[in-house]
Amino acid sequence: MERYCVGASMEIDWAEDQAQARWDWCLAKRVFGYFRPYWRRGLGAIVCLAASAVLGLVPAVVTKGVIDALAHPSERYSDLVRLILLGVAASLVGGLIGVAESWFSATISQHIMHDLRQQLFGRLVRQSVGFFTKSRTGDVLSRIGNDVNAVEDVVADTILGLVWNLFVIPSTLVLMLVLDWRLTLLALLMMPLALLPSRRIGRITYQARKQTQRHLGKMTAYLQEVLGISGILLVKAFVTQRRERARFGELNRELRRLQLRQEMIGRWFYMLMDVLQTAGPAVLWLYGGWLVFHGQATVGTVVTFIVVLAGRLGGAIGQLGSLHVNVAGSLALFNRIFTLLDLPAEITDRHGARPLQRAHGAVGFDRVSFAYAPGLRPALAEVSFRVEPGQLVALVGPTGAGKSTAVSLIPRFHDPQQGRVLVDGHDIRDLTLESLGSHIGIVFQDTFLFHASIADNLRYARPDATDDELVAAATAANLHHFIASLPDGYDTIVGERGHRLSGGEKQRVAIARVILKDPRILLLDEATSHLDTVSEQLIQAALKPLFAGRTTIAIAHRLSTVLAADQILVLDHGRLVEQGTHTELLVAGGLYAELYQRQFQAQEPAVAQLSP
Repeated sequence: MERYCVGASMEIDWAEDQAQARWDWCLAKRVFGYFRPYWRRGLGAIVCLAASAVLGLVPAVVTKGVIDALAHPSERYSDLVRLILLGVAASLVGGLIGVAESWFSATISQHIMHDLRQQLFGRLVRQSVGFFTKSRTGDVLSRIGNDVNAVEDVVADTILGLVWNLFVIPSTLVLMLVLDWRLTLLALLMMPLALLPSRRIGRITYQARKQTQRHLGKMTAYLQEVLGISGILLVKAFVTQRRERARFGELNRELRRLQLRQEMIGRWFYMLMDVLQTAGPAVLWLYGGWLVFHGQATVGTVVTFIVVLAGRLGGAIGQLGSLHVNVAGSLALFNRIFTLLDLPAEITDRHGARPLQRAHGAVGFDRVSFAYAPGLRPALAEVSFRVEPGQLVALVGPTGAGKSTAVSLIPRFHDPQQGRVLVDGHDIRDLTLESLGSHIGIVFQDTFLFHASIADNLRYARPDATDDELVAAATAANLHHFIASLPDGYDTIVGERGHRLSGGEKQRVAIARVILKDPRILLLDEATSHLDTVSEQLIQAALKPLFAGRTTIAIAHRLSTVLAADQILVLDHGRLVEQGTHTELLVAGGLYAELYQRQFQAQEPAVAQLSP
């Protein structure tokens, strides 16, 4: 098993609070691993950088030759022309090479960003439902968006910048030594002063960038919550625009402070570099002038050395110092990305898991206990029951009894800490997730529709469904006539989360979507809770043929579902306290009878015709 540089847990920020110094090299190796598939493009970029570094020396040679030629007018004018033409030609070729290098750089960075986004998305969709209940969506989106987008600068400015300077420094030193070894030695003695503060500033920049990215994720999470359709409706309903503006203003000011701090850390460093780059040439001018006055060097040599070569060398070494700062900041960026990439998925296929080829629909709980977190009261405790294929089972109980939890364990949204959930006698953990899910259809209480057409939302269950199958499913859900009355029919866009439809209309789309999937096991989480009485009766009648031969487990708050059930499971405080038919449980006079008297009896006249 690969040993990752960044540990992970269900809490995203776990690894970010650890000391990172000892991981820098490990992280750097992992980052460079993303370059490996594109080594040919990288080699092309390196060749271009090497050629550019060599061509960059041509202006120095031309400058020296021009100055010396002008200092001795007796030289031929044609030599001066050739030197100038050489400089122009080198500039043209260097420009073309620069375009090629930019193409290599851009393609590498875009491919790496593509790979990271694919890996992050793949990792996220594998996470359990529990991960998304513990994480803020905005922070996750910030990592797959803001952090990955920043990788482009890392590739172009940091990594290739490092390669560029590794070519520039030695080539410049060679020419400097050729021109005058004494000036070269003096320049080298002053260069270390530019590198001394870089490591300390790199550490500070690392921490500053990490804090900035973390706060940016926090702001993205806030915006995603408030500016989403559900959030903005709540803001409007409670007239909290002024309060939300104040909250955003506080987040915005803090982000401004962190970004200014990050910027100013670099600016102080660059100011110091500028001072050194001014003071260094001053010393070289004094010594170079002394050499010229004593006839030990030409004016062209000194001017070229100080104005062109020393500046080129100093700039390259200064950029190396800056690169240390940028590398430290880049590691903070990749650390955030890798922390998310390394999160283990809680719900995965066991080793040796086999597909469920054909489901009959038997469902069982064998002493199942489940808690959402250690130390919390169990949502289910020692629950055991069996549902035969084709039965309609109603889950009944007060709020918080564990009904939704029980339903969520069947498709493995969570795994129980104790006991087993069985389908056709198989522990569902021994079945592949994909095959298990293919036999289960779910209608949630909180219906979600994509910002797409009604047809696209229906085909989410079966992308290959024909138009006739869409109509059949919609008709079964008492939805076809409504869709046909719309100007665009099945091509009508439902809006974000389906907010262009009423609650009952959204719920019927969700029911039609499950009908289209045609699963062996149906899970209905209060599936008719948003429907009016007439629509509910029609849908219940339409669903009756669908129930035949299929196992249906329904969380029931409506009397119609309870009366139609083959058996009723009564949950209370996570325990199965009663089990039986409607008549048997009324005769027993327990919790079900009490719930019936309080909640159900008032509904009985409206649904009497659905009674067995």
